[in-house]
Amino acid sequence: MTLAVLILFLGPAVASIAHRALTDQPHWGDASHAATGLAPAPTQSPEAVVQVYAARTWGLRGAIAVHTWVAVKRSNADRYVRYEIIGWALRRGSTALVKRQGNPDAQWFSNPPQLLVDRRGAGVEALIDRIEAAVAAYPYAGEYRTLPGPNSNTFTAFVGRRVPELRLDLPPTAIGKDFLADGALVGSAPSGTGYQVSAWGLAGVLAALREGVEVNLLGLVVGVRFKPLAIKLPGLGTWPRQETPPR
Repeated sequence: MTLAVLILFLGPAVASIAHRALTDQPHWGDASHAATGLAPAPTQSPEAVVQVYAARTWGLRGAIAVHTWVAVKRSNADRYVRYEIIGWALRRGSTALVKRQGNPDAQWFSNPPQLLVDRRGAGVEALIDRIEAAVAAYPYAGEYRTLPGPNSNTFTAFVGRRVPELRLDLPPTAIGKDFLADGALVGSAPSGTGYQVSAWGLAGVLAALREGVEVNLLGLVVGVRFKPLAIKLPGLGTWPRQETPPR
């Protein structure tokens, strides 16, 4: 039984690490942060927009983990505002919470982003109000830990729980998403469509209409999503991947 659990959790992660190690990657200083065209240009789309993205992290960590962020644009605004937690920002100041204007759909150190949430038009202004309130309420802006959290994925999951209308289904590679705020052992799923039990992000289970069923062990997640049907594996992510997020 123990061997089966280790194979289930570590097997996919080791395979992903091996693939990553054999893949040529640019030096972080030469990596691209170019826009990818997933976000509508403000000049061409005056409506309000909310988007959530995930992209593999730089280096070998990207074999098993993604970085996530939230981007918003109010009606008739000429640019997006992007919210995210960045660990090295904390080393340079008092907060890891970064708010900046610019491309919401940029590559993350040459890693293309995946669009997880895409909301536009009617009712989105109210969502942005609630997102900004959730960002302001995030309790770990002055902390950062890669494992088990709080990290960038803890932040994005926190926003999802505060704004369940986003129906946020974070990938299994979003290590830190299961770190619940304020030491809670029970909380809502990031999508707001179910619940989870989590021991400080190190071990737990989740059951929700949107995410399906997930088991977390040391930040690695194995699970099944039922609609649309997909499996979730450490390192390898969700297969098949849902390319177009539900509106």
